[in-house]
Order: sequence, then structure tokens, then C-alpha cells
Amino acid sequence: MEDYGIIDLFAGPGGLGEGFSRQLNTSGKRAFRIYRSVEMDPSAHSTLRLRAFLRTLDAIPEEYLDFHAGRSSEPDWSSVNKAAWKEACAEALCMELGKRETTEILSAAITQAKKKWGDRTVVIGGPPCQAYSLAGRSRNKGIQGYDAAADHRHFLFREYLNVLASLKPAVFIMENVKGLLSSSVNDQRVFDLLMQDLRSVGGEKDLYTLVPLTLKSEGNDLLGDWKPSDFIIRAEEHGIPQARHRVILLGIRRDVAQNLGSGGAENFRFAAQDKPVPAQAVLASLPRLRSGLSKETNSWANWHKAALSEMKRVEKAVRKEPAALREQVALNIRIFSELDEELPQSSSATSIPGNECPPKLRDWLHTPALRGTANHHSRGHMRSDLGRYFFAAAFAGAHDRSPKASEFPEALAPDHQNWTTGVFADRFRAQVASRPSTTVTSHISKDGHYFIHPDPLQCRSLTVREAARLQTFPDDYLFLGNRTQQYVQVGNAVPPLLANQIADVVLAILENAPLKSRKIQPKAA
Repeated sequence: MEDYGIIDLFAGPGGLGEGFSRQLNTSGKRAFRIYRSVEMDPSAHSTLRLRAFLRTLDAIPEEYLDFHAGRSSEPDWSSVNKAAWKEACAEALCMELGKRETTEILSAAITQAKKKWGDRTVVIGGPPCQAYSLAGRSRNKGIQGYDAAADHRHFLFREYLNVLASLKPAVFIMENVKGLLSSSVNDQRVFDLLMQDLRSVGGEKDLYTLVPLTLKSEGNDLLGDWKPSDFIIRAEEHGIPQARHRVILLGIRRDVAQNLGSGGAENFRFAAQDKPVPAQAVLASLPRLRSGLSKETNSWANWHKAALSEMKRVEKAVRKEPAALREQVALNIRIFSELDEELPQSSSATSIPGNECPPKLRDWLHTPALRGTANHHSRGHMRSDLGRYFFAAAFAGAHDRSPKASEFPEALAPDHQNWTTGVFADRFRAQVASRPSTTVTSHISKDGHYFIHPDPLQCRSLTVREAARLQTFPDDYLFLGNRTQQYVQVGNAVPPLLANQIADVVLAILENAPLKSRKIQPKAA
């Protein structure tokens, strides 16, 4: 059975590509091969290229296992396997779409892809989302002279369109943020413009039909019309331990859609799961850490003393709060006072997802050959923030939700100008152990206040590895670059396990629609 070729644009660290590359066909072999992936950020590209290298090998090399576990420095991968490294370097391109050099190299790659796969090609990816996102637009409003029409990020998807026009793949996947649905330029919705361009790529009218991956009702025709909201995918409904809502567009070339037959849309959907996966299912088994202390002696003794002092400050501040919160605070202070072992600030100890993790997700995350946990290093926090983190996590444990700014005792309020205005009601947000996490975004690279660990004893924000688990990156996935760059990579990615489910849908479409010819039948009136 032949495979299908993938062109991955705006690839980031490779979340979408990972999901597609791990999709198996009925023969038990990989159904998709990533032919080229394009990413302009050097650190994300380094991660992408190393993953491409690992994917070409039959087994994980000893050198990678030691490097991943922190036992050795990064080796010269070319000396580990010259042919595999050469292939990885050819696959993962560190280039910016729209540049002349990128266009020339990608054009040559598309020509080769046509020769190798013909119609058996798929394009995946999504343009940068800063200008589309609600937060991004909010920030842009504060920039004097900001002109949305002149912001090139609004139109980076045109580079994606240029690849579609050149390759005309049987299927494509485009991912973007939910804010895309309400973004507008010159009083026109960006989503409407995008849909028009995607349907008639290269000026060929109705070349593609756009279909949502999930349906709200049965019996919908593949060639039907859809509301913008139909294209929103809620990751927590599909086994991802994170409430991540994104717009996912599935484009099917019209002749392929017609080969599937009308009324067949419901045959190509990934079904929602009955029970959401809580954050604790993937976080609980990772080694416990303490935070560091910003601008102070960063020893266990000093941190323990500072944290205990802050915890007692919290205990005093909640004396008039409901009993459930007071009990949570008192219990955790008692446990913390009796800790008989130091909490490290980083750990590479081996970590296997526990039984609370659903089997499918556990198998997806775990690689038996690993010798340790990578990217699991906590940040330093201000002494006063240790108390706020402790309070937020204890509150979440007591009330099964994170506290709003208005629910913080006055004694714990930070010296923030907008603290009481309601603008940043979730300025300190603890993840709730019993629920899927909130959306992991690139903002996690900042101060970590929005991503507080649910365990009150650890008084810290999430590590890169914890964020990666919430995103369902396998534990053998290694993020390169400095820690800030690693956080950005994880936050911007598509959850690989969700991407794998999308790949399953795409494979079902391709295998149920014989790719015979590109002759497009006229659209029914």
C-alpha cells in the first residue's frame, strides 16, 4: 500500500506533522510521509529537524537517549547517522514563506512531490495567529497608527494559498485560532475572505469544498454550506487534557469529494469522547519540583523558608473565608512542614504516565526506551508570588475552579494598576487537577501566572514538559532552544494526538475516494 506525501507549512515544532506521521494504514505502516516542512523560527526549526531525524530511523539511537535524559551534550547528529541527518535537513526547512529563495526551493519540492505522489498529496499547517487572535487584536488597538489592512500577518495565509494553487493537493488542513472568526479588515471578515480564496484556489472556481471535522447534526452533505462556528474543534472533547478551541478547516478537492458521494460527511468524523481527560492525568506522574526564587539565594533551605512564610501569610489572609478553603490551606501547610525530602528545581528522573491516564493517551505519551524526563525545569518566581500561587492552587483544590482577582484576599493582592478593574480577572490562574487545563498558549513563556501548577506544595508555574504533556507531545519529543523559546514552541503547536485523529479522517477520505482524475464536475444547482 502506497503512502501519501505531506507538505507542512508554518510547521512550528511539528505538532501537526507528528500526528500525521504516526498515522498507520491498514497494513500497519505509516500512511503519511512528511516530504517538506517549513518553519522560519530557528529554535522551532531545530526541534522540527531533530524530530525529522528521529523519524527516519528504525530505532532511537543511544546518543539521542543520553542527550534526551541530560546525560550528555548534543552530539553531531551527522556522525550518528549521516544519511538520516541529510534527509532530515532536506525535509525541515528554516525559511520564511514569501521570500524569493523560499519560493524557489519550495517550487522545486512541489515539482518533486507531484512526480512522487501525484494526487496522493496533502498540505497541512496554519499561518501565524497573532493578528487573528482576540488577545493580539486587543494589543494592536493600543498601538498608535496600527492599520490592520497593512499588517502582513493578516495575509500570510496567501502564501499557503500559493502552495495550494501550485500543488492542488487532494486534501488540505488549515489550523488557526478561534479569533479568526471575528477578525475583520476594512469591514470585511477575514474568515469570509479566506473561505472564498480557499474554495477557488488559483482562480479555479469551486476547486475545493470546505468541510468541518465535526458535525452538529446527521445527514449533512459533504458539498453543503456551513456556519463559521461549525469549524471550531474543542480539543477536550477528543481526549486532549486541555480546553483548546481552534478553527480547523478541512479542504477536499471537489472531484475527490464527489467520488465520496453525497450525504457521506458523517462517515469521516472523529467522535467526541464521553469523559474529558483531567490535567492531573498527565501531570501527576511527573517528578515534583519547587520553583526558584527570583533575585534571592536559590537553595532548597531558603526556598522552603520563604514558601512556608508565604503559606502562613495566606493562612492568616483566609481566616474569614469558607471552611473548605481554610481546610485546604491548613492541610497543605501541615504536609509542607513535614516534607522529608527536598524538592529539586529540575529533574530528569524517568516518568511514566500513571493509571489515571487513559490507556490510549498513556501509550501515545510513553516511550519505554527513555532514560529520563526532558524539558522539566521550573522557573524562578518572586517571593510574594509564591503565596499567590499557593492560594490559587489551594482555592482550586477547594472549589474545583481557579479564583478570580476579586476573590483574592486584599492582603494577597499584587501591586497591579488594573487588579480591581476586572480587565485581568484571571491574572493568577491555577490549573484545576480534576479538569482539562485551560488553553496552553505562547503566553506561558512570559511570567507563568496563567499556568499555575495544581499542587499547592510546589508553588510554581508549569514546566515545558508539563505544558507539552497537556499538548500531548510524546515524552520522547525534545524541545530545543532556550526555555522561553521552548515554551513558545509548545504553546503555538497543534496537539499531536488531536492531529493524529485529524490524520485518521484524512486517510479515510483518501482511501474511500479513488484518485482517478482531476476533471472537476460542475457544481449542482
